Amino acid sequence: MNRTLVLVSAVGAGLMSVTAMAQATGAQAPATPAPAPQSAAAAPAAAPQAIPAKIALVAFEQAVFATNEGQKAVQDVQKKYEPKKAQIDSLAQEVDSLKKQMQSAPATLSDAERATRLKTIDTKEKQLNRDAEDATNAYNADLQEAYAKVAQKVSVTLKTYVAQNGFTLLLDVSSQQSNVMWAVPSTDVTQAVVTAYNTSSGVAAPPPSAPSAARPRPTTTTPTPHTATPAPKK
Repeated sequence: MNRTLVLVSAVGAGLMSVTAMAQATGAQAPATPAPAPQSAAAAPAAAPQAIPAKIALVAFEQAVFATNEGQKAVQDVQKKYEPKKAQIDSLAQEVDSLKKQMQSAPATLSDAERATRLKTIDTKEKQLNRDAEDATNAYNADLQEAYAKVAQKVSVTLKTYVAQNGFTLLLDVSSQQSNVMWAVPSTDVTQAVVTAYNTSSGVAAPPPSAPSAARPRPTTTTPTPHTATPAPKK
């Protein structure tokens, strides 16, 4: 209040009325601001509504490997492991040959010679198993990596396809554990998506693979990617 009077004296009596009005206004409690209107984002979400269903089935894993790009990726991985497969096959043949020689060994074979041969067979067989296991793990890892790269792009085409064709639900029946027991065959969009992806990717179909006997398979347990579109499970 004293500061206000000093200012009034300094600038003249003509401002006294203005100062008094300012003091009166300052003495009043500040008005409480009105609450802001609720934003549209905070409005309650609309309740979900049932709509007519149009369901599509896809064998996604098979579709990825059935595309031109997927087939080429598999061939590239197989080609990479051809030298390792040849090495493993050669060692397997050597082990088989040693076993046959041991079986046909004469009864006069000394115990020391027999023990030496058995030790050689055991050593080479263990090496064969280690090499085969390591090659299988590496092969499967490379195959999964190749699959993931193509699958990411095929997924985009798949979602676009079902959206453009009015499907409201998409089920993947790749797994043998799929809960889909039966469906109308026309709901399977696998081949349609493969065709659509081949068109959009521009990747030409790879040449036919070599005969199965020449394919790089570190062991007989190496998984083979599917290249055919399966019918829905019944």
